[in-house]
Amino acid sequence: MSKQLQDAYIVAASRTPIGKAPRGVFKNTRPDELLVHAIRSAVAQVPGLDTSVIEDAIVGCAIPEAEQGLNVARMGALLSGLPNTVGGVTVNRFCASGLTALAMAADRIRVGEAEAMIAGGCESMSMVPMMGNKPSLSPHIFDRNEDVGIAYGMGLTAEKVAERWKVSREAQDAFAVESHRRALAAQQAGEFADEIAAYTLNERFPDLASGEVRVNAREIALDEGPRETTLEGLAKLRPVFANKGSVTAGNSSQTSDGAGALIVVSEKILKQFNLTPLARFVSFAVRGVPPEIMGIGPKEAIPAALKAAGLKQDDIDWFELNEAFAAQALAVIGDLGLDASKVNPLGGAIALGHPLGATGAIRASTVVHGLRRRNLKYGMVTMCVGTGMGAAGIIERL
Repeated sequence: MSKQLQDAYIVAASRTPIGKAPRGVFKNTRPDELLVHAIRSAVAQVPGLDTSVIEDAIVGCAIPEAEQGLNVARMGALLSGLPNTVGGVTVNRFCASGLTALAMAADRIRVGEAEAMIAGGCESMSMVPMMGNKPSLSPHIFDRNEDVGIAYGMGLTAEKVAERWKVSREAQDAFAVESHRRALAAQQAGEFADEIAAYTLNERFPDLASGEVRVNAREIALDEGPRETTLEGLAKLRPVFANKGSVTAGNSSQTSDGAGALIVVSEKILKQFNLTPLARFVSFAVRGVPPEIMGIGPKEAIPAALKAAGLKQDDIDWFELNEAFAAQALAVIGDLGLDASKVNPLGGAIALGHPLGATGAIRASTVVHGLRRRNLKYGMVTMCVGTGMGAAGIIERL
């Protein structure tokens, strides 16, 4: 006998500021500590919730090893002070890990297998290298021509997209400048205040005169990446992935450190603890594309998520389209005919940063609070994913 799905409600959404890697503010801060901060901040948003009803923590991480290994989800749940009864599982879908964690948590509730869940993501690109500590690709990716793209670096896939979709260097640089402009304007207007939980960084310095270690505490309350930039400045940067290419460090996402966490519950929990939901998780979709043009992935995932939700593209008021590269973001916007004014209104990863497995949870927090602040109804988080995938999730403000 089929069972009717129930709704999954987001009652809290919080994140850390995003630090630049590898020499930014969080270069010496462990990723599990960032995750603990995000979880504690999310729990603090719903003081009326008894955390003993939370059943599991699903956390995304793109390189789950070293300082973010050993099941960082369970580590984060325990170290954050949640009851021992709260489980933990770490999931990896590269750049969509955090969004996948949110979708999985929502699905557990929708099918009636859980009543309250933690969803999140964390990543330290300062402490854990991009390809991990011992990268080893299967030699069989070279057996078939259609698999060779798995071996391509992300930058090279962006060059392939720029070439195939005819995205010029000038257009990429202009997109990057606008990303920074929007992000700086958003920071100055306090647009991120609801989602960012300021992090107190304790820096230790030796005092040679006294022989003691001095502690300097400073509060990090804003993302580190946004900066004043110009077309003229970006035009001076050399391509870094192809000799005659167009993808540069200036029109690519920043390597970053950060974490985000959301609490998802059923209607039963809403009523039991008299909670006010921030949003409803509506739908999620993943689609594959050829690995060598992985950046175009959202072009396939966005229509699939819309179909699953019974919505049209025009129904979406806010698109958080992760800017892995300006080239792929522009290709997706152009191919789908997205309204550019609805895409990354507060800037994107080129300015704000992209801590891989954490990004989906971080940008979901942006959408949840942004929809409420601007009185909008539907938002979407979407991104391209390494090895040729696209993911998209839809959130409805309540």
